[in-house]
Amino acid sequence: MARRKSSSDSGGFLFKTGLFALLASLAFWAFNRFSGKKTPDSQDNQPKTELPADNNPPSGIRDPKSYVPENILPASTTGEVVRHTYFVLSYSEDHEQAEWVAYELTRERLNKKWAERPNTFRPDPDVRTESATPRDYNGSGYDKGHLCAAADMAFDATAIDETFLMSNMSPQLRPFNGGIWRELEECTRDWARKFENLYVVTGPVLPQTPLGAIGFSKVTVPGAYYKVLYAPEQHKAIAFVMPNEMSTKPVMDYAVSIDQVEKLTGLDFFPNLLKGLDEEIEGSLDKDAWPVDRRRYEERVEEWNRR
Repeated sequence: MARRKSSSDSGGFLFKTGLFALLASLAFWAFNRFSGKKTPDSQDNQPKTELPADNNPPSGIRDPKSYVPENILPASTTGEVVRHTYFVLSYSEDHEQAEWVAYELTRERLNKKWAERPNTFRPDPDVRTESATPRDYNGSGYDKGHLCAAADMAFDATAIDETFLMSNMSPQLRPFNGGIWRELEECTRDWARKFENLYVVTGPVLPQTPLGAIGFSKVTVPGAYYKVLYAPEQHKAIAFVMPNEMSTKPVMDYAVSIDQVEKLTGLDFFPNLLKGLDEEIEGSLDKDAWPVDRRRYEERVEEWNRR
């Protein structure tokens, strides 16, 4: 004959069932809390980071994405495109430097308070084949010449710091780097303020016979450099090709059309922007649209060239 359940047995069963339910609930809470998975409610309660109006990340933050518009980039002939926060480059392992560096230059950024110049030259860890090193330039007689100018990126601590990566350097003679190349960089900033927005592509003319090579990495010493500029709002463009040497000539003596730089370098500039009727801009050259400060030219000839 079966034994009848007592009230104490029923109470024990209910206690065990309740305890089990409590432990299961605690386990479920702990799983959601510590597994990294968020419920819909927890996602809604997370603070949201709003990008500034000009798409600039907060100062000092190294965002994995580049804030350079993709449509301004030339085609890479090397297949190694390296994206930094505010400039993008195509690295040439054969020459241990970039074949081009592209970025956007704006009046708003130039008018911001300048960050301190770091002077921390170092290899670029993002170059898959490894970049040149500062030691390659030691005792060479050549400057570590910026392709993307440090002053162009002085609006942000991260931006200017990245310009000292060795992938952004090219061997330049001191009278060139501190002379006419500096003047062209300062003119470029003037034009960015004038037009409000400017797309810049600059680099060495690598197909020309080089002046030699330096360092353990055999960094090519280019015989000349180019700079290509496009003001998208005004549909104005100009380019420059300058030999890697001291010059007493005016900057505009080196002005050429974009077509001429493309023939010289084998690169295609702004292929996604200058299409159809706009292709005429590549073959045109309107120097009057790009005014130059005569006093700066005189200062370069009288002072900068002699340093």
